[in-house]
Amino acid sequence: MSSPSAYHIPSIVFLSCLIFSYAPPETPLDADSILKKVESAYAPVEDYQTNVEVKTYKGGGPFEVQKFLYTFKKPKWIRLDFESPHSGMVLVYPDKNGKVGVHPPGLAHVFQFHLSSENPLITGPSGQRIDQTDLGLLIKNISLSLTDQRRGPVEIEEDGYIRIRVLAVNHLQKGIVTLYQFFIDKNLWLPVRVEESTPDGKLERTITFQDLRMNTGVSDSFFQPG
Repeated sequence: MSSPSAYHIPSIVFLSCLIFSYAPPETPLDADSILKKVESAYAPVEDYQTNVEVKTYKGGGPFEVQKFLYTFKKPKWIRLDFESPHSGMVLVYPDKNGKVGVHPPGLAHVFQFHLSSENPLITGPSGQRIDQTDLGLLIKNISLSLTDQRRGPVEIEEDGYIRIRVLAVNHLQKGIVTLYQFFIDKNLWLPVRVEESTPDGKLERTITFQDLRMNTGVSDSFFQPG
């Protein structure tokens, strides 16, 4: 005859399965926790390289495209190697006088031009200066967009990326309000895409960072091409 305790064994096993299979629901991401993770991820980065694609839209029609290899080294070394337009052109910042060194493509590469970072020849349609392009500054601007410069609710979605959508003061143009969408890579915890639209949702510009590589050990001499 079986002991009374034997009848309780299945119940105990069942309860144990429930205990070990239970996982508390994940806490929904909020703006503060995302910012802390992004800032923590960027803090140990000393240098990085990424392939950048910038699309600027014109009134719903065709868009202009810039593609370049972007290299950054703290505190503020920047180099852009263009793929298009002007394939082969190189921009470096800063030169010894704090300006932008422009190295033309092809045989003209031996010549160097030194322009102000505000020169319209190198700021592009958005007016963004080369010294306003690094991830550290972008992260600071995202923080401002979610706090002091926010002009609407923050929407956060999570799929392949963490997507943050917010209406905020434009990062580059005073007096302009822009609808931003920031894409955060869930493995790197760094921004890898920015979409800028008018307040009513008309897309104006996208910036995409592809194949982001951190702490490559790039030397200072790379920012001083001959």
